[in-house]
Amino acid sequence: MDLSKWQEYGDIRTDSLWVIDKRDNSGVHNGAYHGNFIPQIPHQLLLRYTKRGDFVLDPFMGSGTTLIEAQRLGRNSIGIELQESVITEAFSRITQEQQSNTITRGYVGDSRNIDIKNILAENNTKQVQFVILHPPYWDILKFSDNTADLSNSKTLEEFLDSFGAVVDNICSSLERNCYCAVVIGDKYANSEIVSLGFYCMELMRKQGYKHKATIVKNFEDTKGKANQQGIWRYRALSNDFYIFKHEYIFVFKKIN
Repeated sequence: MDLSKWQEYGDIRTDSLWVIDKRDNSGVHNGAYHGNFIPQIPHQLLLRYTKRGDFVLDPFMGSGTTLIEAQRLGRNSIGIELQESVITEAFSRITQEQQSNTITRGYVGDSRNIDIKNILAENNTKQVQFVILHPPYWDILKFSDNTADLSNSKTLEEFLDSFGAVVDNICSSLERNCYCAVVIGDKYANSEIVSLGFYCMELMRKQGYKHKATIVKNFEDTKGKANQQGIWRYRALSNDFYIFKHEYIFVFKKIN
């Protein structure tokens, strides 16, 4: 970003509350995949923290939202996904917008231990300039039967250990003084809030990443709650909780 031209960056959000009315479904974006985030999240993060030609890494690729936004913005991107069927479907769409001046690749594997150095070497780079981590919100939604899937973690400790292993492995490729982001929400279980967001934030801090921003983003009804507003309102009143309408985007800088 050329700060001498800062007044030209009117489309970049600089506040910590992102209220977005609806998801961007333009082009090959597809909101059918459970658990994918809205394209405006990676779009904003890549505009702010990367430049054309940079490499972006998404270790929880899913339907490929990050990769689509990256290639639209002229960034190279690498995605890692546990399920081969998911990555195959994603690239059937991603390649429809493939630009000749960008690298867009996907790999099937476990982000906790996949050989990230070899992947980078295949793409003629030694480091990446941005990492975006959008893990499962523990067991709120089961994505597969794979035991390596974080959504199959039996305990909070197991979930955090697995997420920490992903951070250790994947963010080792992040260039010093570059940024990464964690997109995550909380869950409610056994009559109390499980603050997944803050647990993950603290994990990143303990692993040496400098905490630069906490962004709160709104979301409306999920597919699981569609047409069930009355039921969820009753549950909230009768069980003494509030219905989640937000998730977190934590931004960190790699300083070591």
